[in-house]
Amino acid sequence: MNTMKQTILSTFIAVSLSIAATQVYNTCSAAPVAAAGQAVDLSVAAEKALPCVVHIKYLQNSKIQEVEMQADPFGDMFDPFGFFGQRQQVPGQKRKVQTPKKEGAGSGVIISSDGYIVTNNHVVDGADELTVTLNDNREFSARIIGTDKNTDLALIKVNATGLPVIKVISSDDIKVGEWVLAIGHPLNLRATVTAGIVSAKARSLGANGVEAFIQTDAAINQGNSGGALVNARGELIGINAMLTSPTGSNIGYGFAIPTTIMNKVVADLKQYGSVQRGLIGIQGQDARLYIDAQKEQNKEVDLGTNDGIYVAKVLDDGAAADAGLEEGDVITAVDGQKVTKMAELQEILATKRPGDKVVLTYLHKKSKKTATVILKNEQGNTKVVKDADLDVLGAVIREVNEKEKADLDIKYGLKVTKVNTGKFRERGIPAGFVIQTVNEASMKTLSDLSEAVKAANKSKDPVLIIKGVYPSGKIEYFTVPLQDSNR
Repeated sequence: MNTMKQTILSTFIAVSLSIAATQVYNTCSAAPVAAAGQAVDLSVAAEKALPCVVHIKYLQNSKIQEVEMQADPFGDMFDPFGFFGQRQQVPGQKRKVQTPKKEGAGSGVIISSDGYIVTNNHVVDGADELTVTLNDNREFSARIIGTDKNTDLALIKVNATGLPVIKVISSDDIKVGEWVLAIGHPLNLRATVTAGIVSAKARSLGANGVEAFIQTDAAINQGNSGGALVNARGELIGINAMLTSPTGSNIGYGFAIPTTIMNKVVADLKQYGSVQRGLIGIQGQDARLYIDAQKEQNKEVDLGTNDGIYVAKVLDDGAAADAGLEEGDVITAVDGQKVTKMAELQEILATKRPGDKVVLTYLHKKSKKTATVILKNEQGNTKVVKDADLDVLGAVIREVNEKEKADLDIKYGLKVTKVNTGKFRERGIPAGFVIQTVNEASMKTLSDLSEAVKAANKSKDPVLIIKGVYPSGKIEYFTVPLQDSNR
């Protein structure tokens, strides 16, 4: 997008870009690769992939928002005696303002002939309208199927059939030094192709919750978000996600989300509406980074290896704790696949779900050990965690009107107008009750409540702590478990 997020990486800025795709139909067939010793012709790869990459236009309508006013530091200087009335703004006072309309653009990749398209979360986040333009200039309105902030991926859909589809392969098969193409719509330039090589794999930049980027020197700029990173055969291997640059324009490296992560995210969004993450239950870092940090403190440390993931903490009741791992252990392989850094471990785990088993190879006091670990979800069990919506509350709810605000001397709130079968009835929350905070977050709109319910449902303790007020003015608290106690 034109207004992509930027992440400071030392003296560089990491500008979000990105793409995506999942299990697909092979309608965009692979292009041939030149034999060893011959020049690689990338034109065929571009020809195959270009029809599968779309332009996405983002629109967020102007909105009325309530903002808190700040004190005017010059108010008393220009009107010390109040001759012109009360000009000063009172700190904490609120007023309504109209936000400007926001527009932006990004890219996406068609992953099924019936209209599924993968792009970045930041391309569609907050959009009221999404317009997709195909390479043949056909336009469609798109709706969001699901998003995942941790990987910065999103799945959208247009109402169409017979669309061209890119071929997706495993990013595990690519090699450093391999030729790649970045395809997208940067800087409002339509259908742009740039070439480079894979510079590195499993890079971690600290920009997303889950990342194992493919690094490339193919030129990537703002607007490439959602565009395809393909190999010399025109096959999708990654999602152009970020660039490093001191200016925000390409003079550095680009980073792409690998298809190993993308495929799992898209499959989960289709099936569950949210991403199911299998967690080991540790906090840690690259063993090399831990060793270097100890040396800076003039401490000598011998872990038995310089490669792997140093376990700094084992979370109580987590999968690793159940399997017997301890603080100070070093994980060196998962299911026999060597891991040398945290990004590689994240990439493997990003393909797993709660309840999946993995075999960890690790060093305990420099002795090699193995353990079978059953991965858990955020709540500490192995069940599927689906997005909860307001229906689970079993109530009809609306924003309070101006009269109700005045009567109760409140500035915001959500009024329960009817209680049906559901969590509110179970906990005794009556019609007429006005919700003001949920888990300490202010409830000004139904969207606020929806987000609070979704966040709580995925947390280790899926409970809503509701504070509100009765029509009489009495303040009350309710505790509302979102899941049954025997889960």
